[in-house]
Amino acid sequence: MGRGRAKAKQAKVARELKYRTPHTDWEALQRELSGAKSVVGRQDDDRHDDPYDDGYDDYHR
Repeated sequence: MGRGRAKAKQAKVARELKYRTPHTDWEALQRELSGAKSVVGRQDDDRHDDPYDDGYDDYHR
């Protein structure tokens, strides 16, 4: 006993996930798939200025 409330909540969440239509940013998806760099949040690409990097690292950053 006592499982009715939890089961109802799970059913409610499942319905919301099934029937909800999330907003899709098609332009961001296109940029990601085309490999274009985004202006926001891309500062980690500047770390590759290592003069000792020969390009053959097994552990790429």
